[in-house]
Amino acid sequence: MENKDTVSYLVGFSMGSNLHGIPYRFNVESFLDGVKAALEGRPSGYSSQETQEILSRWQQDLKKKEQEKSLENKIKGKQFLADNLEKDPDVRQTPSGLQYKVVKEGKGKSPKATDVVLVHYTGKLTDGTVFDSSIQRGEPISFPLNGVIAGWTEGLQLMKEGSEYILYIPSELAYGDQDNGPIPGGSTLVFQVQLIEINPK
Repeated sequence: MENKDTVSYLVGFSMGSNLHGIPYRFNVESFLDGVKAALEGRPSGYSSQETQEILSRWQQDLKKKEQEKSLENKIKGKQFLADNLEKDPDVRQTPSGLQYKVVKEGKGKSPKATDVVLVHYTGKLTDGTVFDSSIQRGEPISFPLNGVIAGWTEGLQLMKEGSEYILYIPSELAYGDQDNGPIPGGSTLVFQVQLIEINPK
């Protein structure tokens, strides 16, 4: 039998982890009071209808704030891309709005959308915040090219094995208006990508 304190802590930690991504600052003391009341079988002090109405208004307000933040991020992203294209003559843009810059041109073949690719990459927000990096983890990653965001599917087909590009991906070619882990909704993303191999053994 597992230690009760350990199990209690981990169940609580799991609940907190599930709520961590919600852009809302809970009053921790009130939250824990609610958990304690429920575990002890005590009433909340609110009727079922009141509870439903309060939480429904809260969810609507939360959704509105997320939409406003996403729109703000999209506007910032469009300005970033416009400035990027204007200030750096080496940046190119495709008809879809994807921008890319060649850091190193490889000599191998280019992948098709149906290929599996092996890559090293670092992903950043436009303010330079790193949200993911296979380079930091020290291990490249492989995936089917048609199973990732549209900006990757398009961008990597421009590359050859041995290439290193910087991809500037507008939100509509990335994760759209929805938050995705550490990536806020509406974000333009910047990836530095090394295409190591196509269809690795």
